[in-house]
Amino acid sequence: MCTETYSVVGMTCDHCARSVTAEVGALPGVTDVHVDLASGRVTVASEGLNPDQVRKAVEEAGYTLAP
Repeated sequence: MCTETYSVVGMTCDHCARSVTAEVGALPGVTDVHVDLASGRVTVASEGLNPDQVRKAVEEAGYTLAP
């Protein structure tokens, strides 16, 4: 099991958090997603993910990962 934390730009409300959670949570191998709106951080527990997969999922939800 692996846990990674990412910074997401543009999330401002519960709808934003739900969108990111749904897109990232749908990735194969993801077991948990936690979004902290106050910090803009998304913590993902998985069986091993490529960060590019997370970036694409976040972009699909309409947001971007901070560099």
